[in-house]
Amino acid sequence: MRLGYFGGSFDPPHLGHLAVARAVADTYALDRILMVPTGNQPLKPNGATASYSDRFAMVRLLCEGDPRLQASAIEAPTDPPRPNYTIDTLRRLKAEGLDTELFVVVGADAFHQLLLWREPGSLLAIAEWIVVTRPHAANDELSLPPLTTAQRNRVHTLSTLDHPASATAIRAELASGGDCAGMLSSELLAYIREHHLYR
Repeated sequence: MRLGYFGGSFDPPHLGHLAVARAVADTYALDRILMVPTGNQPLKPNGATASYSDRFAMVRLLCEGDPRLQASAIEAPTDPPRPNYTIDTLRRLKAEGLDTELFVVVGADAFHQLLLWREPGSLLAIAEWIVVTRPHAANDELSLPPLTTAQRNRVHTLSTLDHPASATAIRAELASGGDCAGMLSSELLAYIREHHLYR
């Protein structure tokens, strides 16, 4: 099993996320990609705008129609609350499927912060990484953190997508009454309006 882990706030999930997941699955022949909303992001102390339950429900809607994509609650909030560390999630996934080959899907901006994550060396040892950049990315976006040769060999790039969707821009447009055409599916927009999110 070639399994992708695609984690993030997904606040909200959008068509850019969907395009990335499908392109990664196609390019790297992944059998499944887990779309994982993070309950408590350590590097984003202010948290997400929408609740975890709403973000998870929206990710499930985003995954419909592509059997390779699956919403996962592996990083759901806990009681008492504790931060979600990617290394803990990857170790759980590895323990659940000993024959699983893990791939982490991440944007270039997040990957540049890798040395701030918990156990960066272990992260690069337990999984291969697919770093998504824009087709005409600046050199600083294409650069990698200081890595050993062995670690660099476990890092791949995908630079074929240039989707305009951005969660920050979507929240701003929704707050001003826009419909986010081209950035949200009709099902997601209907869910957001029904639950009065991002107003």
